Amino acid sequence: MHILNISYRSIITLIFLFFLTKMLGKKQISQLSLFDYVVGITFGNIAADISLDIEKDLIAGLVSLFIYGFFAFLISYITKKCIKLRRFFIGVPTILVENGKIIECGLTKCKIDVNELLAEARGQGYFDLSEINYAIMETDGNISFLPYEWAKNSTKKDLKIKTNDNALVANLIIDGKILDNNLKCINKDKEWLLHELKVKGHKIEDILLATLDNKNKFTIYRKGINPDKNTILE
Repeated sequence: MHILNISYRSIITLIFLFFLTKMLGKKQISQLSLFDYVVGITFGNIAADISLDIEKDLIAGLVSLFIYGFFAFLISYITKKCIKLRRFFIGVPTILVENGKIIECGLTKCKIDVNELLAEARGQGYFDLSEINYAIMETDGNISFLPYEWAKNSTKKDLKIKTNDNALVANLIIDGKILDNNLKCINKDKEWLLHELKVKGHKIEDILLATLDNKNKFTIYRKGINPDKNTILE
């Protein structure tokens, strides 16, 4: 009898959740905003609680689910009508790379580091960060990358330009720390790196990221770069 009661409550709750999610609209997991994510977790907790705890009032639990669902629907509606409320509940995109420069305050705001930015770039096929003109953290947590025109594969293909295959880019400095193992892999040493920095007039502690590609292109991203005040994101 206990199992039948739990089964009955679970089926009722599942059906109710199905209609609630239909009301809220179709969204992929990657498209959920922070508020949507919180509401989804709350739905799951309430549904599990009223399904398994037979001592709790099923109707009261369903009413609670409906109230959360109604407010989620209401906020979704008003954020489409009001920019200020959309910024408050959904947030705004954050610039991580602008004009080829890493925006350190953007990384801090999004609570990610250079390694995570590099991993996201590699995941989208950009193994050399110097090819990136803009990188923007969207409100759903995904990072969008806009490469320079010369770095777009379609441009090279359309113009029938013969190019050599690119190799992996070596990260030599991350957040002011020298990566000795990476230097050894490219047959370079610390003295060479310090010399290059001295020639370019940089100090190690001021560098957020320094890379070297297979054509010996040495690229440096400094700390403390702020986004352009003219850049507006909604």
